Amino acid sequence: MAARLGDGLDEAVQKTFTRPIPKSAGARMRYLVKQHKATKPVADLLGITQRTVERYVKDEIRSPRAKLAARMEREVKKRWQPQIRAKARQQAATVGGIVVDTRARFGYTAAPGSTDDSRLRHLTVALPPEYAARLFDAREQGATERQLREIAAEGLQEIYFKDRGRRAEGLLIEFTDVQHIEFDL
Repeated sequence: MAARLGDGLDEAVQKTFTRPIPKSAGARMRYLVKQHKATKPVADLLGITQRTVERYVKDEIRSPRAKLAARMEREVKKRWQPQIRAKARQQAATVGGIVVDTRARFGYTAAPGSTDDSRLRHLTVALPPEYAARLFDAREQGATERQLREIAAEGLQEIYFKDRGRRAEGLLIEFTDVQHIEFDL
């Protein structure tokens, strides 16, 4: 379960992988070396020496420290099955949309006489493809967590709170204190 929107988007795409990532440290290291075409960039990426990378590639070292193992897994997942990843993003952005499951604090500006106090809510909402496209495009362009949160808040505002413009005209949503967020394609 991610508390950051960017991580949640990455996890949603990773659920579409058709094959698991390599399991052993040596296989993961060989995959990274193949992707970067040399050991030096992999060493810089992981914060280890070039010689250590070479030793993993030759299976002279088999069990990395926990932090290095986590970095290796994260870097392999970032690069694993790029065509499957692109196809899943394209599908969500054009046809399927994206499902957001979140527990966060929602506050809003509303008409006088109604309560606008923010409160913790758990929502599961299917956002249409245009919001999925905006989220994935922003993520690819290096958007900040705040920018991603604004796009998600706008989608939740339009689909859940305003019911696609059928009610609550002029309502503006604040999306803060995200305790949990998950996406599904």
